[in-house]
This record gives sequence, C-alpha cells and structure tokens, in this order.
Amino acid sequence: MIIYEHMKISDCAKAAELESVIFGRDAWTKEDFEESLCCDYAVYVVARDMEKDALIACAGIRNMCGDGDITNVLVDKTYREHGIAEHLLKYLIREGTAIGVRNFTLEVRKSNTPAIHLYEKLGFVSEGIRPGFYDNPKEDAIIFWMRKPETA
Repeated sequence: MIIYEHMKISDCAKAAELESVIFGRDAWTKEDFEESLCCDYAVYVVARDMEKDALIACAGIRNMCGDGDITNVLVDKTYREHGIAEHLLKYLIREGTAIGVRNFTLEVRKSNTPAIHLYEKLGFVSEGIRPGFYDNPKEDAIIFWMRKPETA
C-alpha cells in the first residue's frame, strides 16, 4: 500500500539519497531538505510503500506571494510508471493551495518526455525556455505554469 503524507525531518536523509541517485552532483543534500522543511512558506510531501517501509517519492513547493515554485519531484526508479508522480503532484497541489498558492510553476529538462506529458496532463502549460539551465549534461529547461483563472 502506498500512502502520501507530509515530509518529516527524519525523511530528509532518504530524500537526499533518492535525489542523489536521480540527479547526481546537482542533487539537494539532507541539509537542503531540512532547511526547506523549516520554512513556513513551503510544503514537502512524500510517498511511502508501507509494505516495504520505504520512502519512494517526494516533492516540494515554496509559496512566493501566491506563486508556488515546485522545487523537487522525485520518484524511485523501481516505482515509475505506476501513477506515483501523478498522485504525489495532485497531493502537493492540494497542500500548496491550502497555504495560499494560486499559480504553480516548475522547470523540467527539455528531454524529460515522461515528466512533460505528466505536467501537461495535470494542466501545466509551457510558457518559456531557460537556456542552459541544467548541468551534467548541460540542457535547456522548459518552464511550465498552471495558472488559476482570475475571479471577478
């Protein structure tokens, strides 16, 4: 059984390990995750495989005056293509909305086709490119936004 919940300080080492496997030298450290958890304008969530007692995914958002910057979306490679990222992002968006986020943004590698399809499925729209944003290897980032309609 997979459950989704808020990240705890005790999850930071595993989140950093997961990020290191996925992003290598550009990965966040345990301290980066711990620092982010201490911010009252941020929400970090995780997915756990309860049968294996394992943290299998995490994602985070920072509320910047109503715009939510999604900073991380990580899923353990053995759990990909099972809807974990979609459920995790939906949960993150609900939790972000609860702290006042109205619009959501993120960057993704131009070559990350599975993530791009997921973001588009969730309603994100490409609004630009950040040239050379990623290192190892150097690659452009696509900037995605999910904007809530203005109300009168």
